[in-house]
Amino acid sequence: MHPKNISIKDFTYELPDEKIALHPLEERDASKLLVYKNGIIEENIYKNIPQHLPANSLLVFNNTKVIRARILFTKPTGGVIEIFLLEPYHADYTSTLTATKKCQWKCMIGGASKWKEKELGIGNLGLTVQLVEKLLDAYVVEFNWSSDISFAEILEQAGNIPLPPYIKRKVDEEDKERYQTIYAAYDGSVAAPTAGLHFTEAVFKNLADKNIQKDFVTLHVGAGTFKPVKAATMEAHEMHAEWIEVNIETIENFKNDRKPLLDGHQSNSASFFATINH
Repeated sequence: MHPKNISIKDFTYELPDEKIALHPLEERDASKLLVYKNGIIEENIYKNIPQHLPANSLLVFNNTKVIRARILFTKPTGGVIEIFLLEPYHADYTSTLTATKKCQWKCMIGGASKWKEKELGIGNLGLTVQLVEKLLDAYVVEFNWSSDISFAEILEQAGNIPLPPYIKRKVDEEDKERYQTIYAAYDGSVAAPTAGLHFTEAVFKNLADKNIQKDFVTLHVGAGTFKPVKAATMEAHEMHAEWIEVNIETIENFKNDRKPLLDGHQSNSASFFATINH
């Protein structure tokens, strides 16, 4: 069977709420690890992953950083409008996040049908938002603010960490650190590259002892990573695009004798761990 004809229903299964961990383990690398080798599946823990990777390899990590992509605006009537940032609109991440005074974003809006006002605001920040345009699958909004701080600073004060929708609890202080990889560097993702969340400095040391080198790319994970698949077949599912940057030095590293191993974010549209795929 050609992959495009794969039926989505064949991958549908029930996952009881009680089987979903709402908080991470105290130690990142204590998480469970599934190992498949020579047709045999076994269970291990993440801190032992160097034992299962070939020596003299190149391990590539996604150094994106999750932004506080959820902003809540309270209407004069007391209702709440949630704006979930997806990506800058007709601009790059750097210029949008460093912008002062105003910027535009493509976003999803919770309660959009109840948004009747010309603009909504958060008074203590002098921040307002206006609905600019309705797209096929999203909205365009414009943020304006009176202070000279950047939009990245606005998000630090007004935004919330965008936990996945299956984590049904409020965001807490722990999430600010634990929903980031330890090597997160560049703002832009609205979901973490989850396979990378389990790496620690101790794991990095053990990888280095096995002469497994590491390198980095930047791929900003979009909301499509947890967007429901509504099509009947894989071919009919519309894949979303994601912003990625790979520097020349990393490309040169791919050319040598090392076998590249990629850490991915376990989604339907990004690189996958231990293979180069998209």
